[in-house]
Amino acid sequence: MARSRLHELSEHGVSVWVDSLSREMLETGELKRLIHEDAVVGVTSNPTIFEKALSTGEWYDAQLRSELERSDDTKHVFFALAIEDIKRACDVLRPVWDRTEGVDGFVSIEVDPDLAYERDATFEQAKLLSERVDRPNLFVKIPATVPGIGAIEDSIAAGRPINITLIFSLERHAAVAEAYVHGLERLVEAGGDPTHVASVASFFVSRVDTEADRRLGEIGRDDLQGRLAIANAKLAYEHYLEVFSGPRWDALAAAGARPQRCLWASTSAKNPAYRDVLYVEELIGPDTVNTMPFETIAAFQDHGVVRDTLAEGVDEARELLKQLAEAGVDYDDVTDTLEREGVQKFSDSFASLLEGIDAKRAVLIA
Repeated sequence: MARSRLHELSEHGVSVWVDSLSREMLETGELKRLIHEDAVVGVTSNPTIFEKALSTGEWYDAQLRSELERSDDTKHVFFALAIEDIKRACDVLRPVWDRTEGVDGFVSIEVDPDLAYERDATFEQAKLLSERVDRPNLFVKIPATVPGIGAIEDSIAAGRPINITLIFSLERHAAVAEAYVHGLERLVEAGGDPTHVASVASFFVSRVDTEADRRLGEIGRDDLQGRLAIANAKLAYEHYLEVFSGPRWDALAAAGARPQRCLWASTSAKNPAYRDVLYVEELIGPDTVNTMPFETIAAFQDHGVVRDTLAEGVDEARELLKQLAEAGVDYDDVTDTLEREGVQKFSDSFASLLEGIDAKRAVLIA
C-alpha cells in the first residue's frame, strides 16, 4: 500500500482517530478500511454521533425491535445498542491495541450527559459501562466539569482507562492532568497496576475560534481572529510536557504508568475562510492524538502538509492571550461559555436520540 499523508502524520507522533462510529461502519467494513488506508488507530463516539447513526437507515432496526420488546426503559435500550457497536469496534481495533502495547486501539463511549454535574453517579456509570463492554481497549468518556474531575480521579484510581472530554481552558486541562496523576498515585499506593490505565485529555479546538472570533468581530478586532484555538492547544501541550516529567511523574513511570496524551478534538474547520486542515497541520507533535471527522480525514489525505508544528510559536501564543485581554475579550468567559454549551449540546442530542427511539417503538413493534 502506498504511504499516505496520514501515515506520514502518524510517523510524526500523531495518532489518527476517527470521530465517528455506526453500525453501518462495522457492517460494511468501513472501519477496517479506515484502519488500513487512513492510518486510523482509534474511534471516539458521543451522543451527537450516535444520534446521527441511529437516525440513518435501518442498520439498528433488528436489534432495536428486540430490545424494545424486552424493555420500556429508553435509556437502557439506547445503551444496549451503543454497547454492541462499541464491543464490535473494540474487537476490530484490538490488534492495534496489542501492537502498540496499549497506547492506541481504543474506542470511546460517553457516560449519560445528564450526569455531567454529578460526581458519584458519573463514577458509577463509568464502572457499569466498563463492566458491560468488558474490553481492555475501552475508554469511558467523562466530561471535564468540576464534578467530573472528581469522577475522573476516582475512575483512574479504580484502574479504568478514561477519555476526558469537553476541555476548553488551560486551567481545566491542568485540573484534568492533576486528577489523572493523583488517581494513579492512589492506584499505586493501593497496590494496583497502572500499566494499562491509559488516558487522553480531549482538548477542543475549532469551537474556541468560533466563539472568540464572534466576540472579536463585534469589537472590530478581525486581526486577532482565527488564532486563539491553536495558541490555546499549544499552551496545553507545553503544560503536558511539564506535568509528565520530573520526580513526581518519574516515580509513577517507574511503576509502569504512561502519560495522559493530549487529544485534539473538534478539529474540522468551522469557518470556511480557514484552511480545512488548519487544526491538523498546526498541531503536529509527538505523543498526541487528533480525532477527525470523515471530511477532515479525506481533506488531509488530499492536501495536508506534514511537519512538526506543535512546539512552534509558544511565546507568541502567550502574547496572544495578553492581546485578547487588552482588546476586551475575556478568555475565562469564552471557555466557560463553551463548556456550558458543550454539555448542553450533548444533553440535547441525547434527548433527541431517546425521542427518536420512542418514535420508532410503535412502528417496529407493530
